[in-house]
Amino acid sequence: MRTHRLQQRGFTLIELLVVLGIISLMLTLAVPRFFPSIDKTREVILADNLRTTRATIDQYYGDTGRYPDTLDELVEKKYLRAVPIDPLAESDGWIIVAPDDTTKGKMYSIRSSAPGLDRNGKPYAEW
Repeated sequence: MRTHRLQQRGFTLIELLVVLGIISLMLTLAVPRFFPSIDKTREVILADNLRTTRATIDQYYGDTGRYPDTLDELVEKKYLRAVPIDPLAESDGWIIVAPDDTTKGKMYSIRSSAPGLDRNGKPYAEW
């Protein structure tokens, strides 16, 4: 009677291998779909950050008649809550685009500092 109870308590090696095989099969189907969605999400966030920051720079120019010198200036003057983060470069190090007339400020626009290409083959630095 006692040996019969001990045999019923655990799983057999075959049962564990079958379960691990099923889990690995499910992962091979799910993982390739998961990582491209992360990249797509980062690109959407980058596009939104660029659009919002560029609109804020234009608003600052409309209010003051000159472009800001840095992103920190926009934060200090309460145009932005914080310096936006580049989700692909995972930093706030943006490429600053100066205006044609540098007497009106130092920052006309910003671009991503992330290396590489987007899903369409366009470099992130050209966004």
